Amino acid sequence: MSANAQEEKDKLYALLQLEELARHAETLKELYFLIVNETRQLVNYRQAFLFTASGLSGKTYKVETASSIAVIDSNEPYIVWLNGILENLQQTKNLANILKLDAVSCPDQYKQDWKEYSLPFVIWVPLQLHDGTSLGGLWMTKESPWNDNEVILLKRLSDSYAHSISALAGKKKVLRKPDRIRYITWVLVLSVFLASFIPVRISALAPVEIVAKNPIIVSAPIDGVVRELAKDPNTLVTKGETLLYFEDTDLRNEVAIAKKTLSVTQAELRKASQAAFGDKASKSDIAILKSQVELRQSELDYANDLLSRVVVKAEDQGLLIYSDKDDWKGRPVKVGERIVEIADPNKVKLKIELAVADAILLVENAEVEIFLDIAPLDSLSAIITHASYRAHVTSNDVLAYKLDAEFIEQNPGLRIGLQGTAKIYGEKVSLFFYLFRRPISALRQLFGL
Repeated sequence: MSANAQEEKDKLYALLQLEELARHAETLKELYFLIVNETRQLVNYRQAFLFTASGLSGKTYKVETASSIAVIDSNEPYIVWLNGILENLQQTKNLANILKLDAVSCPDQYKQDWKEYSLPFVIWVPLQLHDGTSLGGLWMTKESPWNDNEVILLKRLSDSYAHSISALAGKKKVLRKPDRIRYITWVLVLSVFLASFIPVRISALAPVEIVAKNPIIVSAPIDGVVRELAKDPNTLVTKGETLLYFEDTDLRNEVAIAKKTLSVTQAELRKASQAAFGDKASKSDIAILKSQVELRQSELDYANDLLSRVVVKAEDQGLLIYSDKDDWKGRPVKVGERIVEIADPNKVKLKIELAVADAILLVENAEVEIFLDIAPLDSLSAIITHASYRAHVTSNDVLAYKLDAEFIEQNPGLRIGLQGTAKIYGEKVSLFFYLFRRPISALRQLFGL
């Protein structure tokens, strides 16, 4: 048997096996996982995203799951980018057909981020029933172009996937309830309805860290290379104590050269001054040489000033805060670049990063409960002192608002750097809104109501 024939036989076997697995899937979650991960048995790809269709027209798409990713965060930049580009393609192309895409055919406003968020070659495989009902689609990427054989296989497999999704989504269980059970059900429904009007305080959870309050920032006084830091991190320093050293070889050489240049210029001035008694022509050179002496003196003063800055001393006493000594040895820095901080260990505040998805309406001096990781069963009381108006991207690539808070009572045992969870309280709302705030927000984003 030839290699091509064996390959076609393997592809056929993989197709039949995937169709069987899709039919035997018991839940939509299991089926979605199969689609984005196991389709590799049939075609090679690097990443696959499964979009589900929703909305009143069934033509609003959103990312449901992806290969090799456990949880999809709708606020992730690349997920926002994917949803945006698919929405644009829906307006310009027919998503009911298989589409091959690349950076050239990508919409103009999404070309700039194509290399960052996608591989060069993409294929869109719609998942739809025979009557034209759209269930979603597959967005698959890889490094090489998609060939016709792969398109044919994906077209056949997508029909099977769509049929399996429809079968699982359409399962309904019919339960006949006696009158007594129906009565109890209505009582429970009425009770839940009345309970939904109970006023409760809305709250949100966010990561928190204890940081220094109004620390002294020690920045680079010159352009140069850090030779070493004199003190270990998290040690107490006194005012005037040496913090770090810069490499001074070049600066010492510049001072020596400036001194020699000044001496030569001064000698030339003296020689011209002596010659001026007998030679009137030499008098005209004296003014020029005096200016050169002043210039050389300024250069020497400037070099000495830079040399005096190679040793950085503490402006005040406090706790020295920075990452690690080895991170700074031999590191070039620019003037004004932050190097270390000096903080009063008794003056601390709380830095809270409230994710946009969890944002609530905060009142003035909103109350906060702090649960530190070192003591998760104990809570500390604090109040919000400042909240940013604009969200920023955190180190975890989450869009969040920055909040500052302070403890109501001082706690001397708490040190800078401790982390935990903050429970932020807002205004009073109904229990219904408290429980369904996120679903309501999702519906508004989905339907634009």
